[in-house]
Amino acid sequence: MKVAVVGYPNVGKSSLVNRLTNSREAVVHERPGITRDRKEISTEWNGRRFTLIDTGGMDQQDPDPISGSIRDQARAALADAQVALFVFDAKAGLRPGDEEMADLLRRSQLPVVIAANKIDAVGDIPLAAEAHRLGLGDPMAVSAAQGLGTGDLLDRLVALLPEDDDEEDNNVVRLAVIGRPNVGKSSLVNRFMGAERVIVSEVAGTTRDAIDLPLEVDGRRLVVVDTAGMRRQSKVSESVEYYTVLRSQRAAERADVALVVCDANDGVTAQDLRVAELAMQSGCATALVLNKWDTAEMAEADLDHERAKATRKLRLRPRVLTASALTGRNVERLLREVIVLGDRMANRIPTPQLNRFLGEVVQARQPPAKQGHRLKLIYAAQIGERPPRFAIQVNSRTRVTRDYAYFVENRLRARFGLDGVPVIIDFVERKSRRGEGR
Repeated sequence: MKVAVVGYPNVGKSSLVNRLTNSREAVVHERPGITRDRKEISTEWNGRRFTLIDTGGMDQQDPDPISGSIRDQARAALADAQVALFVFDAKAGLRPGDEEMADLLRRSQLPVVIAANKIDAVGDIPLAAEAHRLGLGDPMAVSAAQGLGTGDLLDRLVALLPEDDDEEDNNVVRLAVIGRPNVGKSSLVNRFMGAERVIVSEVAGTTRDAIDLPLEVDGRRLVVVDTAGMRRQSKVSESVEYYTVLRSQRAAERADVALVVCDANDGVTAQDLRVAELAMQSGCATALVLNKWDTAEMAEADLDHERAKATRKLRLRPRVLTASALTGRNVERLLREVIVLGDRMANRIPTPQLNRFLGEVVQARQPPAKQGHRLKLIYAAQIGERPPRFAIQVNSRTRVTRDYAYFVENRLRARFGLDGVPVIIDFVERKSRRGEGR
């Protein structure tokens, strides 16, 4: 069940969404026009779960093309919702655009709740009465900043939502689409969705929020997260960009799989590798995508070079794939790869297979010895998933060298198809029994 939050720019929609969801998911700034795409944030009230769709401010008179895209996104949010929450600034009063918004809401035939925001004190409550002339029912006085009236507002919204018996599917793969600015992340997401779901512009930095989008592929449910472009820290020039980059990082932390989108005309750059490292540190499986492949002048040998670079520089050894958001080339293959990586994150490898693998490792390369004592790999088992975690018991006489630990990890990836998947291996020292190691 969804509630579309709409209104004029800078009336406090995102602040109110954050208050109602008890989060800081929506980007808030004193400058108008910060929210552009529609962002869905789940919440719960009195045992009912529902989703608030935060939208950009709708200014019908603004000729800017991005403003037109924002209006389209807000209309799409209304088409996807069961209830509309119309927010206006009670202190500024109604504006000409509010009348047009009220007319749009009446034609949508959705139940509408009017929130008179910025009622920060009891003495401000009469300011809410101006909204009566919109003909959309009694306005509710609220304060996103102080929390005044938000409980009553949630009660009203929940009462208007239809009953929803759908149970949450735990077999969902969360995909974060991350990368540098203007490499085509939003275009690729729109191609995934089969619709203009997020705003695309030649202006770098158009996307500011991390946008969660549900998708179904061959019967499997995915949640695709479009994110803001991630610049080098030294190039993050303003507070809005700082917080949008932070949300991109958090999106990676919440994801099972990350697609690091690169511009095929540039190849895999140093910044692309840094973004992939961030995904690895966040604990999600990773693949690199050379987007704009239709315009790249890259031969097969050049592609092999880019793949070798990623394997050499990145510990996860992720695959480097090619695609074109513009033409749709290889886009379905990307989604299939996402599902494979998501499944590998959740898979458990049987203990007998792991111990046979352990024997193969020792046969291929003997563990190091120190002062006459040789390291022994005794027993292996998987102890966790998302990401996969393994425990290998070793004798306590010799510590595992970093070089040999990497050798075991790389062999594990090759043996069980874990390239691009973060792997944790705990080498657990076992106390030696009498006579062991002699």
